Amino acid sequence: MEDGFSLKDSTIGLFGLGLMGGSLAMSLKGKCGNIIGFDSHLPTLELALSKNIIDEAESLSSLSGGSRREVIRDPQSKRLDILVLATPVPTIIDILQQLPSIIKHPCIVMDLGSTKRDITLAMSALPENFDPIGGHPICGKEKLGLQNADANLYQDAPFVVTSLDRTTQKAKSAAQQIVSAIGADLIEMTAEEHDRVLASTSHLPFLLSSALAHSTPQEFVSLIGPGFRSTSRLAGTPSQMMMGILKSNQDNVLNAIRVFRNSLDEIELSIENKEYAILEDTLNESHHSYERLISAF
Repeated sequence: MEDGFSLKDSTIGLFGLGLMGGSLAMSLKGKCGNIIGFDSHLPTLELALSKNIIDEAESLSSLSGGSRREVIRDPQSKRLDILVLATPVPTIIDILQQLPSIIKHPCIVMDLGSTKRDITLAMSALPENFDPIGGHPICGKEKLGLQNADANLYQDAPFVVTSLDRTTQKAKSAAQQIVSAIGADLIEMTAEEHDRVLASTSHLPFLLSSALAHSTPQEFVSLIGPGFRSTSRLAGTPSQMMMGILKSNQDNVLNAIRVFRNSLDEIELSIENKEYAILEDTLNESHHSYERLISAF
């Protein structure tokens, strides 16, 4: 047991059994004491149970409903040691605001949200019985849902952990044990730094992919090759999954767009003015930047 937390003996609650939550449950199966899945979609819960992805299931149709209240509060068999929130950012914040009326026993709360500032702010308002810590695994697919979950999704992926001033060593140990158990690589960052970086490495790429797909005429489909497919892939992500991210990271996303636009303007100007030597230098610099970025993996 490390700092009062032992993953192998813990009961983990997972709110949201989509791609991320389902993959986490699959990766943690057999490495913790018990996994209770919470989801608003009954067929998802049934699928998770039938595939033995979780040990028990509870509906989220009424967050403060009687059955869930009893499940979470039972001190003998159902008491949660850690609750992981694996839903879109706005839903995570909504759940955090409702948790004080549901959970009264000491409980670690961790999230998998794609932005961190608004979530950690909501976490800071939780009562003292909660021990909050932010998290964000840098992985995923454009195809969502439990049916696309993968036990190896987190393997070798960066996993950002964001501690609050109030986060205890026990919660930090819990996060470290989970990250280690799923084969991810832990990176500690502040919420502010996380959101600034992810605006460029995750949120902007989605918008660029979306703009490319939106601006390409349908009659060009017969000549689409692997370059277009790989560049436009992120446009396949459902928009409702991204809206909360873009809203909660507006300032950083706008800055990333402006930096990118300046770079694209330079390329456009070189082509327009037939300054091909300058264009080639720019493209060579881009090539070297790409190699340096990729070689870091």
